[in-house]
Amino acid sequence: MNAHLRAGREDDLAALLEIYNHHVRTGHATFDEAEVSLDERRVWWATYAPAGAHRLIVAAEGDRVVGYATSSPYRTHPAFRHTVEVSVYLAPNAVGRGLGGRLYDTLLAELVNTQAKRVVAAVALPNEVSVALHLSRGFTTVGTFTDYAVKGGRPISSTWFERPVNL
Repeated sequence: MNAHLRAGREDDLAALLEIYNHHVRTGHATFDEAEVSLDERRVWWATYAPAGAHRLIVAAEGDRVVGYATSSPYRTHPAFRHTVEVSVYLAPNAVGRGLGGRLYDTLLAELVNTQAKRVVAAVALPNEVSVALHLSRGFTTVGTFTDYAVKGGRPISSTWFERPVNL
Protein backbone atom coordinates (compact mmCIF):
# COMPACT_ATOMS: atom_id res chain seq x y z
CA MET A 1 0.00 0.00 0.00
CA ASN A 2 1.27 3.47 -0.85
CA ALA A 3 1.46 5.81 2.14
CA HIS A 4 -0.07 9.26 2.00
CA LEU A 5 1.52 12.14 3.89
CA ARG A 6 -0.38 14.63 6.01
CA ALA A 7 -0.09 16.81 9.06
CA GLY A 8 -0.08 14.86 12.29
CA ARG A 9 -3.27 14.81 14.35
CA GLU A 10 -3.78 14.31 18.03
CA ASP A 11 -5.52 11.00 17.36
CA ASP A 12 -2.20 9.77 15.86
CA LEU A 13 -0.53 10.03 19.26
CA ALA A 14 -0.79 6.34 20.23
CA ALA A 15 0.71 5.23 16.90
CA LEU A 16 3.48 7.84 17.12
CA LEU A 17 4.27 6.63 20.62
CA GLU A 18 4.41 3.01 19.43
CA ILE A 19 6.87 3.89 16.66
CA TYR A 20 9.06 5.99 18.94
CA ASN A 21 9.13 3.41 21.75
CA HIS A 22 10.12 0.74 19.24
CA HIS A 23 13.26 2.80 18.56
CA VAL A 24 13.84 3.35 22.29
CA ARG A 25 13.81 -0.44 22.82
CA THR A 26 15.71 -1.60 19.76
CA GLY A 27 18.39 0.88 18.81
CA HIS A 28 20.14 4.17 19.26
CA ALA A 29 18.20 6.46 16.92
CA THR A 30 16.99 8.07 20.14
CA PHE A 31 19.01 8.39 23.31
CA ASP A 32 15.99 7.77 25.53
CA GLU A 33 16.70 4.64 27.54
CA ALA A 34 13.20 4.10 28.94
CA GLU A 35 9.98 3.99 26.99
CA VAL A 36 8.06 7.24 26.91
CA SER A 37 4.57 7.39 28.40
CA LEU A 38 1.47 8.66 26.65
CA ASP A 39 1.35 11.62 29.06
CA GLU A 40 4.96 12.53 28.20
CA ARG A 41 4.12 12.28 24.52
CA ARG A 42 1.15 14.63 24.97
CA VAL A 43 3.56 17.30 26.24
CA TRP A 44 5.77 16.63 23.20
CA TRP A 45 2.72 16.82 20.90
CA ALA A 46 1.85 20.30 22.18
CA THR A 47 5.08 21.72 20.69
CA TYR A 48 3.85 21.19 17.10
CA ALA A 49 1.36 23.19 15.04
CA PRO A 50 -0.21 22.97 11.56
CA ALA A 51 1.63 26.20 10.60
CA GLY A 52 4.98 27.71 11.51
CA ALA A 53 8.41 26.19 11.94
CA HIS A 54 7.54 23.36 14.34
CA ARG A 55 5.72 20.71 12.37
CA LEU A 56 4.84 17.04 12.54
CA ILE A 57 4.18 15.18 9.28
CA VAL A 58 2.95 11.58 9.28
CA ALA A 59 2.98 8.83 6.68
CA ALA A 60 -0.24 6.84 6.86
CA GLU A 61 -1.41 3.72 5.08
CA GLY A 62 -5.15 3.75 5.36
CA ASP A 63 -5.78 4.72 8.96
CA ARG A 64 -2.44 3.32 10.20
CA VAL A 65 0.50 5.66 10.84
CA VAL A 66 3.77 4.07 9.66
CA GLY A 67 6.20 6.96 10.11
CA TYR A 68 6.66 10.60 10.93
CA ALA A 69 9.03 13.54 10.60
CA THR A 70 9.32 16.54 12.89
CA SER A 71 10.90 19.97 12.96
CA SER A 72 11.52 20.97 16.57
CA PRO A 73 13.13 23.87 18.37
CA TYR A 74 16.89 23.40 18.27
CA ARG A 75 17.56 25.16 21.59
CA THR A 76 15.44 27.23 23.96
CA HIS A 77 17.60 30.36 23.69
CA PRO A 78 15.92 33.09 21.60
CA ALA A 79 19.04 33.39 19.45
CA PHE A 80 18.20 29.97 17.95
CA ARG A 81 14.61 30.86 16.98
CA HIS A 82 15.42 30.55 13.27
CA THR A 83 16.99 27.08 13.60
CA VAL A 84 15.04 23.82 13.75
CA GLU A 85 16.18 20.27 14.39
CA VAL A 86 14.57 17.64 12.18
CA SER A 87 14.13 13.94 12.68
CA VAL A 88 12.34 11.04 11.06
CA TYR A 89 11.11 7.76 12.56
CA LEU A 90 9.59 4.80 10.74
CA ALA A 91 7.72 1.72 11.87
CA PRO A 92 9.81 -1.44 11.33
CA ASN A 93 7.66 -2.60 8.39
CA ALA A 94 8.00 0.80 6.66
CA VAL A 95 11.79 0.87 6.43
CA GLY A 96 13.43 0.70 3.00
CA ARG A 97 10.48 1.97 0.99
CA GLY A 98 11.52 5.61 0.53
CA LEU A 99 9.15 6.97 3.17
CA GLY A 100 11.90 8.73 5.12
CA GLY A 101 12.84 10.75 2.05
CA ARG A 102 9.23 11.55 1.23
CA LEU A 103 8.60 12.68 4.79
CA TYR A 104 11.68 14.90 4.78
CA ASP A 105 10.84 16.37 1.36
CA THR A 106 7.36 17.33 2.57
CA LEU A 107 8.59 18.69 5.88
CA LEU A 108 11.39 20.73 4.32
CA ALA A 109 9.03 22.19 1.71
CA GLU A 110 6.62 23.27 4.43
CA LEU A 111 9.40 25.10 6.28
CA VAL A 112 10.19 27.41 3.33
CA ASN A 113 7.70 30.16 4.24
CA THR A 114 8.26 30.06 8.00
CA GLN A 115 10.66 31.83 10.32
CA ALA A 116 13.04 28.84 10.07
CA LYS A 117 16.23 29.62 8.18
CA ARG A 118 18.55 26.75 9.15
CA VAL A 119 17.83 23.04 9.60
CA VAL A 120 20.06 20.75 11.66
CA ALA A 121 19.97 17.01 12.26
CA ALA A 122 21.98 14.48 14.22
CA VAL A 123 22.52 10.87 13.15
CA ALA A 124 23.67 8.39 15.78
CA LEU A 125 26.29 6.10 14.30
CA PRO A 126 26.51 3.67 12.69
CA ASN A 127 23.56 4.44 10.41
CA GLU A 128 24.65 4.58 6.76
CA VAL A 129 21.05 4.80 5.52
CA SER A 130 20.28 7.90 7.57
CA VAL A 131 23.59 9.53 6.64
CA ALA A 132 22.77 8.93 2.96
CA LEU A 133 19.23 10.28 3.45
CA HIS A 134 20.51 13.56 4.88
CA LEU A 135 23.18 14.01 2.23
CA SER A 136 20.62 13.30 -0.52
CA ARG A 137 18.40 16.10 0.87
CA GLY A 138 21.09 18.76 0.64
CA PHE A 139 22.48 18.53 4.15
CA THR A 140 26.20 19.00 4.64
CA THR A 141 28.26 17.36 7.35
CA VAL A 142 29.19 19.66 10.23
CA GLY A 143 31.16 17.17 12.31
CA THR A 144 31.04 14.15 14.57
CA PHE A 145 30.81 13.99 18.33
CA THR A 146 32.77 10.86 19.24
CA ASP A 147 31.53 8.57 22.03
CA TYR A 148 29.62 11.43 23.62
CA ALA A 149 26.64 9.36 24.75
CA VAL A 150 26.19 5.93 26.27
CA LYS A 151 23.10 3.76 25.79
CA GLY A 152 22.86 0.18 26.96
CA GLY A 153 26.47 0.37 28.12
CA ARG A 154 27.66 1.17 24.59
CA PRO A 155 29.29 4.47 23.59
CA ILE A 156 27.56 6.29 20.75
CA SER A 157 28.90 8.87 18.32
CA SER A 158 26.73 11.19 16.24
CA THR A 159 27.37 13.07 13.05
CA TRP A 160 25.65 16.43 12.77
CA PHE A 161 24.29 17.87 9.53
CA GLU A 162 22.94 21.27 8.47
CA ARG A 163 21.34 22.96 5.52
CA PRO A 164 19.53 26.19 4.80
CA VAL A 165 15.76 25.91 4.60
CA ASN A 166 15.84 27.44 1.12
CA LEU A 167 18.15 25.41 -1.09
